[in-house]
Amino acid sequence: MMTRRQASAGLLSSSAFAATQTVLAQEIGAVELPPARTDGGKPLIQALSLRRSIREYADKPLTMQVLSDLLWAAFGINRPATGDRTAPYWRHVMVIDVYAAMADGVWLYEPKRHVLIPHLRTDIRAQTGTQDFVDTAPLNLIYVAHGERMQDISVEDRHLYASVDTGFIGQNVYLFCASEGLATVFRGAVDYQTLANTMKLGAGQFVTFAQTVGYPKI
Repeated sequence: MMTRRQASAGLLSSSAFAATQTVLAQEIGAVELPPARTDGGKPLIQALSLRRSIREYADKPLTMQVLSDLLWAAFGINRPATGDRTAPYWRHVMVIDVYAAMADGVWLYEPKRHVLIPHLRTDIRAQTGTQDFVDTAPLNLIYVAHGERMQDISVEDRHLYASVDTGFIGQNVYLFCASEGLATVFRGAVDYQTLANTMKLGAGQFVTFAQTVGYPKI
């Protein structure tokens, strides 16, 4: 009998070649992030006490080191021997991709090499939500699900389980921001179809949520 990990690998095998070709096509211009800092920060209980949603952001970009630490905390690899992540995920299948929408374009976070792969060269921050702060905040994370990888369940359940996985990632971001003095808000007020069209998502992919990150406005 196959293990869950083996079954998951089988689910992905049919799309592995196409995915590899896409990554290779985008490889030019990939940005290597500095190594994430995996120690320090505030104790968990203190971070929980500071966790909150903030909707006003300073006009200040995130440093590459902060961006690196944030993305690793969100959904990076914390067990290199197995490739497992900082957040749990459905049936041990990698369903969620994390995109970073910034002033210089949209980037796909690739955890295995801890790099940013260029996806779009245009600033689409204003399209990541309906609130007025999204177009000026330095970073909007866009969570995209691979519904085509979620076999043997209904479309409704694909959205349900992908939303749960996204919630785990979003809470990691909340706790990181609380620890590092950053502001964030997890958002569902998104024009999903327009954003998916702008991002040119593949068949079966869909946006689950978005999350704004920046420095709090003083």
